[in-house]
Amino acid sequence: MNMLRFMVRRVLSGLVVIWVVTTATFFLFFKAVPEQAVARLLAGKAASPQVLHTVARNLGLTQPILVQYWHFLGRLVHGNLGKSYYLQEPVTTVIKQFLPVTVSLVIGGVLLWLIVGLAVGIISATRARSLFDRISTAGVLAGVSAPTFVVGQLLLLLVFLPLSKTAFHWISQTPASIGNGFGKWSGYFVLGWVTLAIVQAAVYTRLSRGSLLDTLGEDYIRTARAKGLSERRVLYRHALRSALTPVVSQLGVDLGALLGGVLVVEQVFGFQGLGFETVQSIFRGDTPVVLGTVILATFFVVLCNLIVDMLYGVLDPRVRII
Repeated sequence: MNMLRFMVRRVLSGLVVIWVVTTATFFLFFKAVPEQAVARLLAGKAASPQVLHTVARNLGLTQPILVQYWHFLGRLVHGNLGKSYYLQEPVTTVIKQFLPVTVSLVIGGVLLWLIVGLAVGIISATRARSLFDRISTAGVLAGVSAPTFVVGQLLLLLVFLPLSKTAFHWISQTPASIGNGFGKWSGYFVLGWVTLAIVQAAVYTRLSRGSLLDTLGEDYIRTARAKGLSERRVLYRHALRSALTPVVSQLGVDLGALLGGVLVVEQVFGFQGLGFETVQSIFRGDTPVVLGTVILATFFVVLCNLIVDMLYGVLDPRVRII
């Protein structure tokens, strides 16, 4: 019963968050951008005022803003995000077209940075103030300080360009999906994965190290050691599960945001993903696509945080969902 009440509260609060973000974004774009500007982008600079008015009226932009908002909410309830001004396709179709690239980029990057970040963080915590710990700390500072676009450009300059001049073609320039084989798929996304992992692995190394050090100082850990349990069992059976709670919290936020569009990485490497298309839509004034992407990103953030809340009780028995 407690679990059911918790789920209902979290779902309702998530819907409120989505509504607030959606409303703020709607009024930001549709109120701040004049209808004539949108019509001018679609009809061209040479269009007459009559043509501009006709285009704006066909798009429903001449109606009062509250009427536009009411119609938008009505469509949204039925899963209709509107129609792209530029592509003349439903926004849901545009999202379905570009989302798989973003999902592929996110999945590989997340797996890579979790493996590296957690492994280095655990070793650093269990060997505090050792040479490995000091080196990893310096690496963490470098990784946190490095902008994503700089890391991506360095990988292109130092890795992609030298390898592209040789017979070693495991890094692919041809867009590929997982259906084309794991080799082609990973070869296309590998530099994007590494770019995400370098920056994010540093964050997760620092987070897991600090959390595990705090957990190892808890009373129940000392009690487990006093009972004669092996250090390996104390670490992996008791300490690590509790220490992963803040890591999972951070992952829920990062994963939801990344699925909404990895803007910088997609721009640097030219991946035709949701982030790439969102930037192009901003320049084109294609407001429905931008708004649809914002709604999708908000939904992913809410969903990932709901999953994280459910995992708390699994990772740490001391946590009770009420």
